[in-house]
Amino acid sequence: MIKFDNVSKRYADGQEALSDISFEVSRGEFAFITGHSGAGKSTLLNLILAIQTPSSGQLIANGVNLNRVSTSQIARHRRQIGTVFQNHQLLHDRSVYENVALPLEICGYQPNDAARRVRAALDKVGLLNKEKSFPDALSGGEQQRVGIARAVVNRPSIILADEPTGNLDTQTGDTIIKLLFELNESEGTTLVLVTHDNRLAQACSRRVHMSNGRLEEAT
Repeated sequence: MIKFDNVSKRYADGQEALSDISFEVSRGEFAFITGHSGAGKSTLLNLILAIQTPSSGQLIANGVNLNRVSTSQIARHRRQIGTVFQNHQLLHDRSVYENVALPLEICGYQPNDAARRVRAALDKVGLLNKEKSFPDALSGGEQQRVGIARAVVNRPSIILADEPTGNLDTQTGDTIIKLLFELNESEGTTLVLVTHDNRLAQACSRRVHMSNGRLEEAT
């Protein structure tokens, strides 16, 4: 599903963000990427999303070689990935329903089909009764659940979560992690979660630990 094979990422100024990274995440697996701030975790996600390209090595995701993809292939590739952000990145002038529906609008879904998918996604995260609310009326945990609904509404094969509990208290964060585990188990979606919180990773059987752009441990 996702394979890093001796992947390195160097910037024009000579900075090396990643050095010879090799690991795999199988289809349907829930993997945690851990490490301190600046360890290279977010760079990994950017490479999977094809926002950046490797300087060397090979990166395969969903059967696509991300070292050599066209613009049209990148667009198709990203439609197969749902992303959950630390700061939610919701549109505050749009309702919960409209926020979740946005990926479907971009993909050109018909309104009836989009409505069915949006309400199914909101039901999964327990917010079906909030579809007419606006983000500012929701708690931080509820906003993050809207972000998760938006990530899964297109039924992607991969979900990337970048510090999804970073702005939440421990109890609310644990609720979000439990929800992600439930989605992984019920849908079989491959899930890659980036966190600096080692406590969260203890619940996961697949862990990749980063330090200074290098792979310290893969279990």
